[in-house]
Amino acid sequence: MQKIDIEMIPGGASPPPIRVGEAVIAEAAIAEEMQYHPADSAGTAQLQAARALVVRELLRQRAEALGLAEQATAAVDEADDAIAALLERELDVPEPAETDCRRFHAAHPERFSEPTRLRVRHVLLAAAPDDAPARDAGYRQGEQLLRELEAAPERFTELAQRHSACPSKEAGGELGWLAPGQTVAELDRALQHLPVGLHQRPLASRYGWHLVSIDERQEGRELPFEQVAERVRHSLREQATRRALRHYLLALEAEIGVEGLSLDDDGGSALMQ
Repeated sequence: MQKIDIEMIPGGASPPPIRVGEAVIAEAAIAEEMQYHPADSAGTAQLQAARALVVRELLRQRAEALGLAEQATAAVDEADDAIAALLERELDVPEPAETDCRRFHAAHPERFSEPTRLRVRHVLLAAAPDDAPARDAGYRQGEQLLRELEAAPERFTELAQRHSACPSKEAGGELGWLAPGQTVAELDRALQHLPVGLHQRPLASRYGWHLVSIDERQEGRELPFEQVAERVRHSLREQATRRALRHYLLALEAEIGVEGLSLDDDGGSALMQ
């Protein structure tokens, strides 16, 4: 049974309480937990927070039943220690065999490759995303500056120092070598598809418009298994841990009883987070 968002209930009625055995997960506790579960909506964050608290309570009760937690009101650190001891005792996660690691590496080479790197310069013309006049003016200024750069590419440093709103202006707009994920997401996505040279149009981001020159490109390459064996082993160990946690938590849910929320297949993810 999926928890229903409060705003979806006619008349704003409160949802039924969530119980783990005889324990009730208080709405205040869920609200406090939500800060650790950023999501695209309050309802999703609330559901993730409630699921995390249910998982923790299931494990706490199991630890208490086995004598690993002295009392239900144990301090947070003590409860965490008890849960860690419980999982160490009851969770069986096999170590991945080398043949499995090699097979996984061969099936997912993109996960274990060196990323493409770009040596980039830029000029940032600042404009807030909700300031339409500033965005329009910035785009027009960017087009003018690009015409000047097409006529005299050697002026990039000068124009960056004069016009850029980025601290990189002091270095003539130099951003150095960038790998995916090292700059603002909107610009990062665009850069991956650009050829070497001065891009002919301003690129938009939440900060404004970017005039971009890609000075050098180093393509990514697949890495041999021997170089990434530990990363592959870690990935498989994490997958096995998630599977083991999911089965273990679903078994606890059936044994102890949970009302008002179903873990479904997300219990292991809630605990891993």
